[in-house]
Amino acid sequence: MIQQSYKRVSFTGEQPYPKTRSLLDSLLEGGYILYARHAEATVGVDQPNLNFQDCSTQRNLSSTGRRQAIIYGETIRRLRIPILKPIISSPFCRNIETAALAFGLVNIQIDRFWFDVYRLGGIIGDSERLRILNTLNLVLESPPPFRTNKVIIGHNFPEGSGLGNIPDMGTVIVKPLGQGNGYAVIGRLSLEELINLMK
Repeated sequence: MIQQSYKRVSFTGEQPYPKTRSLLDSLLEGGYILYARHAEATVGVDQPNLNFQDCSTQRNLSSTGRRQAIIYGETIRRLRIPILKPIISSPFCRNIETAALAFGLVNIQIDRFWFDVYRLGGIIGDSERLRILNTLNLVLESPPPFRTNKVIIGHNFPEGSGLGNIPDMGTVIVKPLGQGNGYAVIGRLSLEELINLMK
């Protein structure tokens, strides 16, 4: 079932947004951000000496995760959802591999800010947490170019923070409302629900 959020959450910049058309019709017109969590990653762990250049120091995609990423990209293309390139990815190997399997390695841009988002799940100071969430708000309230949708391959959020809990290869559909106006979450899709948009 597609979940929708209408509550105002001023801390994250999320605003109420009424449903006026089908989700797929909206995506076909563009103007949204598709924030997707990386695919299933159960191989290894993120080590204290984590190095973005060395995947052996990180948690990586499983064989199931690789299949999820491929299906994700295939589904976006079959649905003919217009996507802005490059795809934005966190610097972790699991994110880069997810983006590459879904959209092609040449179409990826790595943004280290999404490592900051990952850090929200750890122990950080209040001022640093606020800085990260304020930056997140700026990103999510900025619309993509006309008739395109921006894809970000990021991470899960702690409960009650940012975009909340997201399943592996799940997608939060965000409607940017412009600088200073926040954003609206108009849908939350598991990979299966994304596939079902084709029906």
